[in-house]
Amino acid sequence: MKLLYDLPPKSKAALEMQLSDGERIMYCLPYNIEGEKIVRDGYTVITDLCIYKVLGDEVVYRRDIGRMTDFGTETLYGSSGFYAKYEGNTELVCRFITARHMPRYTVIAKACELLAQKKSKEPITDSEPELFCEKCGRPFVKNTRYCPFCHDKKAVYKKLWAMTKGLRLMMLFPLIAALIASGFKFLLPAIQKVAINDYITNPTVDIGNSKTLRAFIAITLAIITMDIFQRALSVVQTRIAGISSNRFAKMFRIILFEKIQLLSMSSIQKKSPGDLMSRINNDITTVQNFITQQLPTYCSQLFSFVFALVILLFLDPFMCLFVFAPLPLAIFSIFMFRKVMSRRNVKSWYAGIRMNRKLQDVLNGVKVVKSYGREEDAVEEFTETNNEFTRQSIRNGKLYDTFFSVVGFVVRFGNYLIMMYGNLMLFGGSMTVGELNQFNSYASIIYEPLMQITAIPRNISVFHTSLTKIFEILEEEPEVSDVELPIDIRIEGDVSIRNVSFGYDSYKPVLENISFEVKQGEMIGIVGHSGCGKTTLINLIMRLYDVSLGEILIDDVNIKDISQNALRGQMGVVLQETHLFAGTIRDNIRYAAPFATNEEVIAAAKLANAHDFIMSLPEGYNTMVGEKGSSLSGGERQRIAIARALIHDPRILILDEATAALDTETEKQIQDAIDKVVENRTTFVIAHRLSTLRNADKLIVIDHGKLAEFGTHRELLDMKGIYYKLVTAQQEAILKKQ
Repeated sequence: MKLLYDLPPKSKAALEMQLSDGERIMYCLPYNIEGEKIVRDGYTVITDLCIYKVLGDEVVYRRDIGRMTDFGTETLYGSSGFYAKYEGNTELVCRFITARHMPRYTVIAKACELLAQKKSKEPITDSEPELFCEKCGRPFVKNTRYCPFCHDKKAVYKKLWAMTKGLRLMMLFPLIAALIASGFKFLLPAIQKVAINDYITNPTVDIGNSKTLRAFIAITLAIITMDIFQRALSVVQTRIAGISSNRFAKMFRIILFEKIQLLSMSSIQKKSPGDLMSRINNDITTVQNFITQQLPTYCSQLFSFVFALVILLFLDPFMCLFVFAPLPLAIFSIFMFRKVMSRRNVKSWYAGIRMNRKLQDVLNGVKVVKSYGREEDAVEEFTETNNEFTRQSIRNGKLYDTFFSVVGFVVRFGNYLIMMYGNLMLFGGSMTVGELNQFNSYASIIYEPLMQITAIPRNISVFHTSLTKIFEILEEEPEVSDVELPIDIRIEGDVSIRNVSFGYDSYKPVLENISFEVKQGEMIGIVGHSGCGKTTLINLIMRLYDVSLGEILIDDVNIKDISQNALRGQMGVVLQETHLFAGTIRDNIRYAAPFATNEEVIAAAKLANAHDFIMSLPEGYNTMVGEKGSSLSGGERQRIAIARALIHDPRILILDEATAALDTETEKQIQDAIDKVVENRTTFVIAHRLSTLRNADKLIVIDHGKLAEFGTHRELLDMKGIYYKLVTAQQEAILKKQ
C-alpha cells in the first residue's frame, strides 16, 4: 500500500515553513474529515520528529512524536479515527473514511510506535495490494488491480495482439468467413426479388419457353448454391475456429501456469488457489470465447446492420423509419430490465456462492460430520442452500424468457408497419411483391444485431476484466529472483546465518538479528513456542523468501548468488502437512528425481523405513495413494515424504514437524528413519516433541523472533533457560499421562 502521498504545492509550502533543519518526511496520508466537514485537501504528515496535519495552505496540528505513545485506529460512526496519547492524554489526530484509508493508518500506527521509540530510521513498506484506484478513488474489480474507469484498454489489447503471433491468420479466418457469409445474406433477397417479379408473379412469363425455364432454373440453382456455400463456409469456419481457439487457450494456459510457478511464495499466498484456478480456467475461457466466437459475430452483425441500413435508405427512406419506430421503447425497456436483472443476478450469484461454500465445507469436513453423526443435518443444510439457489435461478429464468419474448415482439412490430404500408403501396401499384419481400428481408437483417446490442457492452467488459486479471499475473515480477548470472555450486553443507532479520511486512519483523554457524553434516534442532519464527527461518534457508537484513551463506556463497534450481535441487524437505500427489507411491517417491530407477526408489523407501509397509500393500509400489494420500495413514504418508526427500541425495535436509500428531509407535519408526537419513548431510529439524532432537548436534531456541539460546542439549539444560523449561514441562506432561 502507498504510504507516502505527494503533497499539493500550497500544502507543501506551508509544511516546509514548519520543518526544522534535517527533519525528514517519512509518511504522508490523506485524511478527509475535519470537524464535521468533508475536506479534499487534508494530509497527515509524519516526519522522523513530528506529526503534522496540513489542511490546504495551513498546518493545523503539530506534535513531537517522541512525546506520543499508544498509537492506534478506531472505527467510529460512518468514519474512523487515528489516535495517540500525547503527554498522557488521548488525542484524535485525524478522521478519515473507513474503507479507503483504514489499512494505511493501521500500518502507520505501528510505524509511529517505531519512530517514537527510536527503533526505525528508514520508512517501512507494506506489500498489501491497493484496493482502490489512485486516479479516481473507485474500488478495483475484486481480486485484481483493474479499474474499469481508468485502465488503459489499448495497452491491454496490444499485449493480447502480441501474444497471438503465429495464430493470427487462423484466428482471423472466422472473422473473414463471417463477413463473407454476411455478404451472401444481401445477395439472396436481390435474387429472390428477380425470381418473384420476373417469374413467379409475372402473368406474361411462359414457363414452357426453354430460355425462360433455363433462366428460372439458374436462379433456383444460384439460391441453392449460395445456401450450400454458406453452410460449407460455416463448417470450415467452425472447425478452424475450434482449432485456433483451443490452440490459443492451450498456449495461454501454459504461459500463465508457468508464470505462476515462477512467482514467489509471498505472491502466491496473497491469492487463493480458487482465484488462481479461476484465472487459468474461467478467465482464459472467457477470452477464448470472445475472440473466436463473439467478436466475429459482433463484427458481422455490425457490417450487416450498416450495409442493410444503407440499402433500406436507398430503397425507401420513408419505410426505413418503420424499422426504427419501436426501438426507443424497446431499448428503454431493456435498459430498465438490465437494472432489475442485475440485482436478481447478484442474488443468484450469492445463493450459488453459499451453496458451493456449504458443499466445500461439508466435503472437506466429512470426517467430522460422520464422527458426530450429523449426516442428516448436513443433507438438510445443503438442501436448503440448494433450494434457495434453484428458486432464484427459476425466478430469473422466467423473468428473462418472458421479457425478451415481449421485447422481441416490440422490436419486430416494425415488420407489421412495413407489411401494412408496403401492402398499401402494393395495391396502389407503386411497389412490387419482389420489392416488398426484398425490403422485409433487409429489415429482418437489421433486427438481429439490434436484439443483441445491449449485451455487447457487458460482454466486452467481462472480456476485458478477464484479460486484465490474466495479464496482472503475467506482468507481476517475482520478489525472489535469480541474479543476472547465477552460479550453480555443488553444496557441501556449511550454512552461515549472519545478522538476519525478516518480516512478511517490514513493520512487523518475524525474525530479528539471527546469527549462527552450522558445519557440514551437523544436525540442528530448532525449538520454540508456536509462531516464534521457526518455519520462517527454514523458508529463508530454502530462499522461498529473501531476508530483509543480513545474509545467508552456504559454503561461503550468498544464496542470492546461487540459482534457485541449483539451491533447492540439493535440498530435501519434509513438512508437517505432507502433501502427496494423486498417483502411485512410486510416482510420489520419484517426484524429486523423475528419472530415478526402481532400484533407487526402493533404496530411498528402505532408508525411510517405508519399504516393508509398501510391500504389504496388494499392489506394492503401484498402489494409488488417492487425493492428498487419503488412502494412507499419517505415518505412512510421512515415510513416503521422507523417501521423496532422500531419493536425490540432498546435501541439506529440512524436517518441519515430521513427527507431529503421530502415535508413539509411528513416531519411533519415523525417528529411526530420521536417525539413518541425517548421516553425512546437514539437517535442520523443527520439532515440538523434544525427544525427536535427542541426537541433534546443536539446538537453536527462538523466542519472539530472536535467537535466545544456542548450544548442545546438555549446555542448554545447564543454562536452565527457555529450553530447560520446555524439556521440564514435557517430562511432567508425560509423567501425568503415565
